[in-house]
Amino acid sequence: MGTRVWAPGRVNLIGDHTDYTGGLALPMAIGRGVELTGDPGGSWIMIGSEQMDGMCELPLGIEDPSSVQPPWARYVAGVVAELPARDGFLGTVSSTLPIGRGLASSAALEVAAAVALGGDLADPLALAQACQRAEHRAVGVPCGIMDQLTIVAAMDQAVLRLDCQELSFEPIVLPEDVEVVVIDSGQQRHLAATPYAARRAESARAEALVGPLREATPQEAETIEDPVLRRRARHVVTENQRVDALVTAFKDNDLRQAGELMVASHASLRDDYDVSTPQLDDLVQNLRGTAGVYGARLTGAGFGGCVVALCHPYAVFDLPVVWRGRPASGVTREEI
Repeated sequence: MGTRVWAPGRVNLIGDHTDYTGGLALPMAIGRGVELTGDPGGSWIMIGSEQMDGMCELPLGIEDPSSVQPPWARYVAGVVAELPARDGFLGTVSSTLPIGRGLASSAALEVAAAVALGGDLADPLALAQACQRAEHRAVGVPCGIMDQLTIVAAMDQAVLRLDCQELSFEPIVLPEDVEVVVIDSGQQRHLAATPYAARRAESARAEALVGPLREATPQEAETIEDPVLRRRARHVVTENQRVDALVTAFKDNDLRQAGELMVASHASLRDDYDVSTPQLDDLVQNLRGTAGVYGARLTGAGFGGCVVALCHPYAVFDLPVVWRGRPASGVTREEI
């Protein structure tokens, strides 16, 4: 009997570059993702890809995922090293997620591999943490837990209020008569080749001065003398506040306020965290002038990738839409 695993991508409505300081985020799963189909058994992992070159061939005892070729197979290798897998797997992976666009394609692959290899869906936090560690080992990117936990725990029709300090999540139903649209900026990026790690280090340096940014106030952030660290801290502190403000706006069905919060978040990521680009800025500006759009912002780590917009279902776009719809459910596994 074979196994089919579906792991969705994710888009984040607000709360970026907050997860690795124990902050808040408001992500959701989308209707694009990674499907891994095959037969468990044996002592080797052998997975072919319909979109990517090369074959993932791994022994169960892999110790150095970062040395595996082809590069996409390192994410699977990291999972194999972290679980560790008891049985091998022979199968094929297929993805409808664009690579390097900030929609968590690598995390979706990690989660799909983990579930196919016996990861426990009954313990979503432990599964997400194993996949987070797998990415650290595989490619050296010190990512937070938002992507993996969203993919495992996502719920249909709801965004998730993630608390990355308490490692908890709460579903927040998205108001009716609103859709989420993901637009491709055309800028591909791989986090390992961006200043992502530098931004995380700068946040850590700011925390050494004022304490945990999750608990800091805007006034405390402003006491930091170093102008760069002050801006990094200001983004994280105010972004956490915007997450809960957006939750309140959704509960009140105040879509105008929701849109304004998303625009403010983009400005903070652009000006205080320095992770936007001219292409992302232009796209957000374009969307703000589009009829039916409440607000827009870059989504994910930035440095390229996609923009997310909150809009009326009948809004029309003359832009490269990657996906539009309402929140999707999380990872699934079935026997075939």
